[in-house]
Amino acid sequence: MKIIQLEYFCAVCCYHSITQAAQKLYVTQPAISNAIRELEKEFSINLFMRSKNHMILTKEGEIFYKKVSGLLDSINQTSSELYDLGKQIAPIRIGIPPLLSTIFFPDMLIAFHKAYPSIPVELFEYGSIRAANLVSEDALDLALVNMNFYGIDKLNYHQMLSDQIVFCVSSEHHLSKEKELSMEMLNKEPLIMYNTDSVLNTTLYSRFEGLGIKPNIIMHASQLYTIQNFINSNLGGAFLYSSLMKSLPGLVAVPIKPIIKQEIGLVWKKGKYVNDSVDKYISFTKKFYFESI
Repeated sequence: MKIIQLEYFCAVCCYHSITQAAQKLYVTQPAISNAIRELEKEFSINLFMRSKNHMILTKEGEIFYKKVSGLLDSINQTSSELYDLGKQIAPIRIGIPPLLSTIFFPDMLIAFHKAYPSIPVELFEYGSIRAANLVSEDALDLALVNMNFYGIDKLNYHQMLSDQIVFCVSSEHHLSKEKELSMEMLNKEPLIMYNTDSVLNTTLYSRFEGLGIKPNIIMHASQLYTIQNFINSNLGGAFLYSSLMKSLPGLVAVPIKPIIKQEIGLVWKKGKYVNDSVDKYISFTKKFYFESI
């Protein structure tokens, strides 16, 4: 029995599919299939009932999963504690959506490195939903996310900002002189939306659907630079956080009515040992943003 085999097994339990587990872990499907076969052979049990597109745990598999998930949690926690004990400082792995990185970084990261020069930090760009899932899966230590998604209560979190969504257009856009906009006024407007795992997108789609509007989306983008260029070229408008406007000179931000509020904050896994480095980053982030507002 190897730890990697147990991790592959738990991934299949989570996604009910070898194909999806392989995609999430960035490994081949045969690697996961072989790991499961080796576990079944070693312990003389059948872990799954296999159908065409679905993997279902057997009764023995359910018991095995409970034991293994507890074991992996213990291994991860012990590993973190040993890093602290041996003074080997592991990098803090932080997920952050590209739009939010413009609001909070690099200023916050520069200040943290100045306060704690010996603690390394690794940043990974993901949408808020994906980043939060990776925190739950122990693939990330922390994530800075839009907190308006289902399941936020399953994580520890600290709200840092309550922001308002505005509709951004070029100064030549026919809506640029409006004092405020309703969603109905944007019925047929060309829209540039953020990428598909965005909490902001989910909020906006819900608003449109409630009004019976099918939005005219011309592009999904993941980078603010791309969105800005499309807006400057007067190809369409985009919904953005009002806090971004100081970084986007030349764009016109028109308020949305009714107001769309979004809470932004830091999340980390419940019930997980928080090592000294991560604890320092959480405390620093709370203090940094409080002092900056």
